[in-house]
Amino acid sequence: MTLTLKEKIGQMLILGFKGMELKPQDPIVQAILAKRIGGVILFDYDFQTKTYQHNIKDPQQLQRLTQQLQEYAREAAMPLPLFISIDYEGGKVNRLKESYGFPKTLSMAEIARGTDEQATQYAEQMVKTLKENGIHINFAPLVDVNINPNNPIIGKLDRSFSEDPEKVVHYAKIFSNVYQTHGMIGAYKHFPGHGSSTGDTHEGFVDITHTWQPSELEPYRQLLQEEGHNHFMVMTAHVVHQGLDNQGYPASLSAAMTTDLLRKKLNFDGVVVTDDLQMKAITDHYGLEEAVQLAVNAGADLLIFGNQLVASPADPQEIIEIIEQAVMTGKIAESRIDEAYRRIVELKNKIGYRFDISEETKTCES
Repeated sequence: MTLTLKEKIGQMLILGFKGMELKPQDPIVQAILAKRIGGVILFDYDFQTKTYQHNIKDPQQLQRLTQQLQEYAREAAMPLPLFISIDYEGGKVNRLKESYGFPKTLSMAEIARGTDEQATQYAEQMVKTLKENGIHINFAPLVDVNINPNNPIIGKLDRSFSEDPEKVVHYAKIFSNVYQTHGMIGAYKHFPGHGSSTGDTHEGFVDITHTWQPSELEPYRQLLQEEGHNHFMVMTAHVVHQGLDNQGYPASLSAAMTTDLLRKKLNFDGVVVTDDLQMKAITDHYGLEEAVQLAVNAGADLLIFGNQLVASPADPQEIIEIIEQAVMTGKIAESRIDEAYRRIVELKNKIGYRFDISEETKTCES
């Protein structure tokens, strides 16, 4: 099956959506049937209605929802099954709450205060929960070093394993081994390090130029050399570091940080995923067209639009057309799209989907 340029671009998009069950007329269903997305991201809390009535009610409902998503993907004869993703760190960042009927979780800070055996057990329990509910990608573990314990979005939420980079690496490796064993995709985040920040990129511009420390790269330097890291993507943050990018772009839109630092210096050839491009750190400073072009040219392979933080949901057709037009006018090289598509296919193959990119034929083994 040969993919069009538009279909390849569609594989680069991960969208959030409303609803605990799907109907044929739902925008997300229409996007799947039209082959305009490569994956979805699930939430429990709805930022628009301020209620916990978004995608997740209990295990039975969630299993049915993820089954419906893949059924629509098969109906569309999509070239690859959907990625179904979630933020399931444990503790305060946990979409699969105990109150919904899912197992209790611990924060990363709590896990790092226990034994290696306990950490392994929690990682295995979390992977089991994800797989039972049809989820392939967990945007975890967070490998930010806890430089600033008063950081409102990292330290204060107990999201970091430790202030010691070596301890961060140690516990992240435990998760990496478990994920590798069970065929789960994870994401090391938030590159190049969010642990020293004093602000929250959900709320606006965050500059880490004077707080960031080189030790924040150490988890990436070590983890990306591990054999099991090929089951992990890297999520880029919306933080600005003038020393790492003198043009002042946030990492998610920065070729200096994504391509020069992450890919070339740290030798990472896996999938790079942006943090949600609808966070105010992006939307307050960049229009959609500019942000998308910058992210793709920076080296991002997957673009997240959570559809939680804006009044109007992102339209995947509009995003595809922006990228396609940029390719047609030479603002984005078509080879950049092909590169992203190759990495996405390779990642989907790792979780049991078999797709021979060289022959553009698909056989599914899951």
